[in-house]
Amino acid sequence: MALPATFVINAPGDVARAAELRRVKALATLVLAATLALFVVAKVLLPLHPVFGFVAAFAEAATIGGLADWYAVVALFRRPLGLPIPHTAIIQSNQHRIADKLGEFIEQHFLEAGPVEAKLRQIDFGSFIADWLRDRKRSADLARFVLRLLPEAVSATENSGLMTFIVRRITTQLLSIDLAPLAAGTLRAFVAEGRHQGLLDDLLRAIHQSLTQPETMALIRGKIRDELPTLLKLYRTDKFLVNKIVASATSFFEEVRNDPNHAFRGEFDRMLLTFVDRLGNDPAYADRIDGLKRDLLARPELGDLARNIWSNARSFIERSAAGETQVLQHHLARMFAEAGEALAGDIELRGEINQGLVTVFRSFIADQKSGVSSFISDQVKAWDMGQLLQLIEINIGRDLQYIRFNGSLIGGLAGLALYTAEFLLRWL
Repeated sequence: MALPATFVINAPGDVARAAELRRVKALATLVLAATLALFVVAKVLLPLHPVFGFVAAFAEAATIGGLADWYAVVALFRRPLGLPIPHTAIIQSNQHRIADKLGEFIEQHFLEAGPVEAKLRQIDFGSFIADWLRDRKRSADLARFVLRLLPEAVSATENSGLMTFIVRRITTQLLSIDLAPLAAGTLRAFVAEGRHQGLLDDLLRAIHQSLTQPETMALIRGKIRDELPTLLKLYRTDKFLVNKIVASATSFFEEVRNDPNHAFRGEFDRMLLTFVDRLGNDPAYADRIDGLKRDLLARPELGDLARNIWSNARSFIERSAAGETQVLQHHLARMFAEAGEALAGDIELRGEINQGLVTVFRSFIADQKSGVSSFISDQVKAWDMGQLLQLIEINIGRDLQYIRFNGSLIGGLAGLALYTAEFLLRWL
């Protein structure tokens, strides 16, 4: 069972209001006593002059009005004179009903979807987030906070088996990717942009450099020498042929590199496009690529590489959290600050953030509003009514005491008017 809520009444404003309430109460009581005394004096002096009848009528009605309003004010908070009079101590007697009605009222009139959404749309969440992140100190504090949580998050990820699940999901997704159409589309775009011509130039340059290497020329010469008749070997024909081959190849490579419209470039285009078409449409190519993909993903070296990367990342995070290095913290702080700057300059993104948060908060409030109603009701039921009544009386009791002044005045005037009417009727 919840303990009664307590209210501390010691703020300077509360103390001042309590003193003012006591002063007004005393004044209202003094007015009541004065009207009663005036009534008694007027009744005693009535035989001396008829005017005291009017004074007595005013004082009598003022006293009755003051007493009635005193009773009404006191009955709100407690039992007048401690007597068990029905329908008094209204707030105390109806605490549970007031609590339920207050919770119901707030649920129906404050937490409805329309007013809630209208209020949420007045808040620029995106600008608030942007301004918060752009503050360098806040970004640095956020970076330190995130960095303190990272080691625990990493440890929890490992211990919970989440990493195994993530690896399996990634592997499954990679295996489900059809690489042949993807590779074909990439190569087709590569050819359409003409970037393959630069690749051809680099390839020809690499072949030319390889051919002119002494080791390569010696190797070609040896192959040619093995195929030549003995007679031609005596005239060193192999060397002549190697030089001719290299010279012809060099000349050909230079022609292709210097002529953007060379016929060989067209043949190279057709060769690549034919390969791209077969890659995208030939099942045999697709099967080979798929097999290569499966073999690559099944290699233990890939798993070892992933584990090493994860281990190094974890070690770096732990060292950063321990303060051994400030690199990650500075990077996170700069990233948050840059995100705030980018968000501040992106009106569309801020609008999307605002719309998203409005939707989230509206749905959350709609789902939880009955719980809020119950929470408010339970809290009011758990309040210490003695302290609560004291708090209410301090804040609104001064205005309620003026009802007593008004009651005395209005009652007195009404009594005077009735007595005057009665007096006139007697003389008619």
